[in-house]
Amino acid sequence: MAEDSNQDALVGAGALQEALRALLPRTKEELKLDLSETVERSVVKLLQQSTDLFYGGRRSECLQTSEAILDYSWEKLNTGMWQDVDKDWRRVYAFGSLLKAMCLCEAPGDATVAAALRVCDMGLLMGAAIFEDILIKVAGVLQMHLLPEKRPAQGPAQEQPCIKKARNGHVSIPDMKSEKAVPRLHCPSLQYFRKHYLIPQRPVILEGVADHWPCMKKWSLEYIQEIAGCRTVPVEVGSRYTDEEWSQRLMTVSEFISKYILNEPEDVGYLAQHQLFDQIPELKQDISIPDYCCLGDGEEEEITINAWFGPPGTVSPLHQDPQQNFLAQVLGRKYIRLYAPQESEALYPHGTHLLHNTSQVDVENPDLERFPKFAEAPFLSCVLSPGELLFIPVKHWHYVRALDLSFSVSFWWS
Repeated sequence: MAEDSNQDALVGAGALQEALRALLPRTKEELKLDLSETVERSVVKLLQQSTDLFYGGRRSECLQTSEAILDYSWEKLNTGMWQDVDKDWRRVYAFGSLLKAMCLCEAPGDATVAAALRVCDMGLLMGAAIFEDILIKVAGVLQMHLLPEKRPAQGPAQEQPCIKKARNGHVSIPDMKSEKAVPRLHCPSLQYFRKHYLIPQRPVILEGVADHWPCMKKWSLEYIQEIAGCRTVPVEVGSRYTDEEWSQRLMTVSEFISKYILNEPEDVGYLAQHQLFDQIPELKQDISIPDYCCLGDGEEEEITINAWFGPPGTVSPLHQDPQQNFLAQVLGRKYIRLYAPQESEALYPHGTHLLHNTSQVDVENPDLERFPKFAEAPFLSCVLSPGELLFIPVKHWHYVRALDLSFSVSFWWS
């Protein structure tokens, strides 16, 4: 039996390597980045050297060289503000991630494949697209190899998560009797939405638009665990991003579910504002870009799609965004308040450049001695439920609190 098991492992490893090699160019000359002068010539030579080593079959030396590339480019990525990082350094980091992942997969065993997948995810998170999104394709092959029953245990919880076991916590339901509700429409025409809501910039909940998406029936903790459990993502840790103790940590989706959804952690974890659907295209097949986005000026590929996944009680402080936003609710409910841009003065934005788009006010527990004008600021509110789509006009201030285990999808468009 042991011999049969070893034989199967070797066959599986051989099939994996064959599938990965099929994604690469046949010759080393084709695996080359065109880089600007921002990247030092010594680094360009290192990239060439690593490619030569890989195609020459010297995988151990290639692994060491790729790690040197990653270490050096990591320093470049973490120097100064992220928006100031030259894209070519992100491409160099992606290149190092690609070769390291390929070299790791030369060694048999699911542990090394899981490590290679983590390297790919780091390349996707920190790098930039190279060779027609090859890292997404490599990650897809690795994920298919790591079947659910073969994946290494993630975190302390060994069993599959069940939505019934997800903690409900003690989340207060707001009393909305005295609050003015966001209007609701059922499948308005493009022309009607444009005239009555987009042009005048009025929030509205659209019903019957997203409730037929596959995600509305398919997505659960079990499904998300199966499709995305072994993928590495950035998780926000802390009550809200304005708090001093707030931080971000990298972990697998399985670890996130185990620690922050199934158990009772000391702090709050939130997979927030993450482009999960670029990282895992299989999930993107379960959603649709709302037709109303075609009323914007940009192209479809310019629409930013973000995932928001977390336990009850997660909070996005009152803030505004520079683009139009459709927020689709897939799992659970969210309490949302909306304030028009002309109310900005009464919302007391932070004075710092980093948080200039965020209010200092704790919306549901305001300090009216410090922020007296806030009490008079008019607002709309709603509880967004699964299948509903909320239009948040550009620059509209919005506060969001999850009432249940929640998964939302946002679409930012011009």
